[in-house]
Amino acid sequence: MTVHRMGGTAVVMDKWDAELCLQLVEQYQIDSAQFVPTHFVRMLKLPQATREKYDVSSLQTVVHAAAPCPVEIKEQMFDWFGPVIHEYYAGTEGIGFCYISPQDWLKHKGSVGRAMVGQIHICDENGLELKACEQGDIYFSGGPELAYHNSPEKQAEAINKNGWATMGDIGWVDDDGFLYLTDRKSFTIITGGVNVYPQEIENILVAHPDVMDVAVIGTPDPDFGERVTAIVQLVNPEQAGDELAKNIISYAESRLSKVKTPKQVDFRVELPRHPNGKLYKRMLKDEYWRNTSQK
Repeated sequence: MTVHRMGGTAVVMDKWDAELCLQLVEQYQIDSAQFVPTHFVRMLKLPQATREKYDVSSLQTVVHAAAPCPVEIKEQMFDWFGPVIHEYYAGTEGIGFCYISPQDWLKHKGSVGRAMVGQIHICDENGLELKACEQGDIYFSGGPELAYHNSPEKQAEAINKNGWATMGDIGWVDDDGFLYLTDRKSFTIITGGVNVYPQEIENILVAHPDVMDVAVIGTPDPDFGERVTAIVQLVNPEQAGDELAKNIISYAESRLSKVKTPKQVDFRVELPRHPNGKLYKRMLKDEYWRNTSQK
């Protein structure tokens, strides 16, 4: 809307399609674009010959947000688009805003940037502030006041004893003040008393050549409470089967510790994502836990 208001041309797709996006960039010589990491993955999964058909050199600024982007995926996008990729971390709560330039990201790979609105605090479960490089709940102070409409309980839960507010994410800050996201706190899997963060596992699995999309959740397990389960959308759905499931588990085993390696791989034709790229992970969790409760 801002581009349109300033007299620029805004190209809006009715529905996301990776190849069509590249075609439009070339056709309209688009110089600025905004994506989410899922879009990056879909474009990178296109055959090399398809990607090379389109000229994307007009892109001067590419912005992404909405979810953590795997380092390997972003590195590949830098190799393809060049050092034009900017990233920000924020939320509709408006309590804080972080930004990282392409140049800073190359020096702090995996970071979502430093705070431009608010001050970052990493706290433990008791609300005590942690040192640099220690992982905990992400809080902001000094920014706009947090307020949830008609939900005083949710608002109270998001504000700690210091008056700092959180959007529900876990992460850490390096010595230079750059923030790194671990995962949403609500997505944490507790298996055998150990906290496992799905984002790290998803970042590994999405790089598998046969995987188009993946969601890692905790599913019921009689011995460990929760089982690390990967729900996978394949590049070629016809490949789904036990053999590929074992291959994906082996791929994860070689890159992750035993407790983080998925114990179960299920296949779906498509994962429940909003057109903006947001994954409805709660829908998947509810399905697995509901099916268990009905047995």
